[in-house]
Amino acid sequence: MIGDKSKFVSLQEKESGTITYGDNNKGKILGSGTISNSSNTLIEDVLYVEGVKYNLLSISQLCDKNFNASFNNECCLV
Repeated sequence: MIGDKSKFVSLQEKESGTITYGDNNKGKILGSGTISNSSNTLIEDVLYVEGVKYNLLSISQLCDKNFNASFNNECCLV
């Protein structure tokens, strides 16, 4: 989920409910779309959520879509 609209390469804006954070606060879903990084990797079905301050990715959902993720002391490569 991302709160910065400019990160999307395509976005379908549509209010479609809320997400609940770990502290039980809620965020309004404003749409969903596709994001891309500098190597042109596309990640689809990313939620656009009002007020999200940090980009959050679900590693298990990425793996379900056949992405690979590797971690070291400095970063995570997808």
